Amino acid sequence: MNRHHNGLRTAVVLAALAGFLMLIGYWLAGVGGLVIAFVISLGINGYAYFNSAKLALRSMHAYPVTEAEQPALYRMVRELAQSAGQPMPALYLSPTQAPNAFATGRNPENAAVCCTEGIMALLDERELRGVIGHELSHVYNRDILISSVAAAVASAIMFIAQFAMFFGGGRENRGNPIAMIAVMLLGPLAASMLQMALSRTREYQADASGAELTNDPLALASALRKLELGTAAKPLAPEPRLEATSALMIANPFNGAGVSKLFSTHPPMAERIARLEEMAGGYRR
Repeated sequence: MNRHHNGLRTAVVLAALAGFLMLIGYWLAGVGGLVIAFVISLGINGYAYFNSAKLALRSMHAYPVTEAEQPALYRMVRELAQSAGQPMPALYLSPTQAPNAFATGRNPENAAVCCTEGIMALLDERELRGVIGHELSHVYNRDILISSVAAAVASAIMFIAQFAMFFGGGRENRGNPIAMIAVMLLGPLAASMLQMALSRTREYQADASGAELTNDPLALASALRKLELGTAAKPLAPEPRLEATSALMIANPFNGAGVSKLFSTHPPMAERIARLEEMAGGYRR
């Protein structure tokens, strides 16, 4: 049931982004401005899509590891990939004590899984297996593609808003400057909020898919409990190079508090753990 709801939410959010793009683009810049902005944003995000793995790994200073160096990790990932009927991804470690992990790559044939040295020290093998299942599910669910499409549409909305700020909206709309200013200010905010909602939905889906892949929801729930404490104790410094990569990680790597939690790309840990425990209860029944 949760998988169906998550898929429906993803479709609704993507449709809302596309509809909002067409509305704001036409209202502020006419059809021509809408087309130009959309083409530019597709080009920018297309580059990011095909190079997302390199960009994410570089931002975390990740280095490749061989099977001789990490035999347990290789065995774990290979077993899960074979269980899913997918190719073996490339494996990397990041030299940071902040516990986290992420997967990237536009498809299973070009996937990479990266674990920080911190998460390797924090979790036991069963918990790490749960995390790997979650990360592989992001690749198998084509979350990188979905996120890239959402980013392209959101970028177009922001581009059009900036275009209108400097050049004004279409001639038929210039008589309402208050409405134009409101759209210019609220448009990018609304796009960001929709992206955030999409990211949270995909995290819930990866939790469920990963738990099914490992057949052990409680392992991932236990890992998330440790990661919540571990990322709070050893957060990453919020740097521009890490902003895009942070959305890929299994746990919010920054020390967010107060209002910033409302704008996190990650859903609350307590809710994620509760869903996994409910899933485990269904397995037992």
